[in-house]
Amino acid sequence: NGHQIAYVQYPQHFNNLTKNDIYGNSFRVARKLEFPGLDANGGPCYIGTGCFHRRDALCGKKYDKTCKLGWKRLNRREVEENATVLEETCKVLASCSFEQNTQWGNEMGLKYGCPAEDIITGLSIQCRGWKSIYLNPERESFLGIAPTSLLTMLVQHKRWAEGHFQIFLSRYCSLLYGHNRIPLKLQLAYCAGNLWAANSLPTLYYVVVPCFCLLKDIPLFPKVSSPWVLPFAYVAIAHRAYSLGEFLWCGGTFQAWCNDQRMWLFKRTTSYFFALCDTILKLLGYSNPTFVITAKVADEDVLRRYEQELMEFGDSSPMFVVLASLAMLNLFSSFGAIKKLVFNADHSEVSDRFGLQILLCFLLVALNWPVYNAVFFRKDNGGMPAPVIYKSITFALLVSTVAMST
Repeated sequence: NGHQIAYVQYPQHFNNLTKNDIYGNSFRVARKLEFPGLDANGGPCYIGTGCFHRRDALCGKKYDKTCKLGWKRLNRREVEENATVLEETCKVLASCSFEQNTQWGNEMGLKYGCPAEDIITGLSIQCRGWKSIYLNPERESFLGIAPTSLLTMLVQHKRWAEGHFQIFLSRYCSLLYGHNRIPLKLQLAYCAGNLWAANSLPTLYYVVVPCFCLLKDIPLFPKVSSPWVLPFAYVAIAHRAYSLGEFLWCGGTFQAWCNDQRMWLFKRTTSYFFALCDTILKLLGYSNPTFVITAKVADEDVLRRYEQELMEFGDSSPMFVVLASLAMLNLFSSFGAIKKLVFNADHSEVSDRFGLQILLCFLLVALNWPVYNAVFFRKDNGGMPAPVIYKSITFALLVSTVAMST
């Protein structure tokens, strides 16, 4: 029933993306896979940009049979108003005074009080009986500009992850608010985004603990010669191969997929972790995070490096300190692994016992290559600032020394 559609979600096309997509803006995958899949789960969520709403649904009306209107008859109706009436109406709308002492921001319009107001707005609309659809026409519907610096991308995802996690811990959690209102599969689809911040913890575990234990000669995985290594190998290889196949099928390149995996690591160890900490501190009353607006206009030098597919590390941000510290820790662990393989008399025993840990460590080093390039080799303004380099190397050396001396 087409009259039950509350809103139509269109994709946003970014006309400034580089060929290899250095910041992992995998919008082509979302357009061709994720949102069409959400259609089968009960309708895509409302993600802000690129959406058309029905006025009845946006104004808080529940869906019922009376919502079936004759669109042709409605569109033919003419409203005659003189210029004076229109001018007075526009003044009221421009002043936003019409919201005072009403349900706007609560039960009508976009809901207030959350960095991800579009998510809870779409969820509340779907819980009132409306449906949503995803439409991806051949002609590009909405054009925009993707982030052209790494810090902008990380801050943007921190804001999104923080808003999603606040929703999960509030009464608008899809498992509670959507119970018996929307299908269970749609409730779980919302959780995938709402738990971005929480997913930072297992990612940090895999980035820090295996490398730390490798320095302490503690094996964490089965031996390479053991049959128990097969489940680990199957999960790792099958998941990455399937992800690569999806990315190439959607029109991406192998290098763009590698960058997407790199940004997956960067976001989970910085943006999502900071969002998790800020949300918990806010719930405990120790912090009151502010809404951080990301820059939409890039500096000419930043834009030039973006077009040359060079990541931007020129800001002294705490996120870069964490990113560089983890990268240096993995680099030192790799040196320790090479030392074990070269100077140990029984090379086969070392490779058999620590094979998966060494492979994981080398993989993390490969993903962090842009960080090493910014720390050791780059001399332009996009390189890592000196204070960030000193802090990260000091922290990584301290952790490595503790691991090897205890």
